Amino acid sequence: MSRIGRMPIAIPAGVTVDIAENNLVTVKGPKGTLVRELPAEMTITVEDNEIKVSRPDDLKRNKSLHGLTRSLLQNMVTGVHEGFSKTLEIQGVGYRAEKSGKKLTLHLGYSHPVEMTDPDGIETKVDGNNISVSGIDKEKVGQFAAEIRDKRRPEPYKGKGIRYADEHVRRLAGKTGKK
Repeated sequence: MSRIGRMPIAIPAGVTVDIAENNLVTVKGPKGTLVRELPAEMTITVEDNEIKVSRPDDLKRNKSLHGLTRSLLQNMVTGVHEGFSKTLEIQGVGYRAEKSGKKLTLHLGYSHPVEMTDPDGIETKVDGNNISVSGIDKEKVGQFAAEIRDKRRPEPYKGKGIRYADEHVRRLAGKTGKK
């Protein structure tokens, strides 16, 4: 039995979960609504403010989908109740970010500023050299944060670039000159 898949998901107050045919799950909460179609093989039940996921048999595919389905449901419930956020740090002389409306402008040492528009359901905030990406869908938050980071990844010699707040950049020694 999947250790993750067999754990029940507690439904917090103010969150409602509806399961339609073909496992089309709708989760509504104070921050918004998420809809997702989960694998039809899994059996999803809601009872006593808990969501339980079970699988029909021990085939390899169903075993792997069991924990995945439960994790996706947990992320939906957490997202509409609390939301998700990722923080990015900009390091480097002259590197900066500006926010105007839904447009994020990054000055990263290129000959031109890099402009990005916030996707639907995602909000970015700029505070000094920190960029905060937040929203209710964990996948979208992580994907947009990764796209921002890809504009100038941290380099290993001076550590300049955009990195996650909790990311450790392994530093390398530079060349040594002849004496």
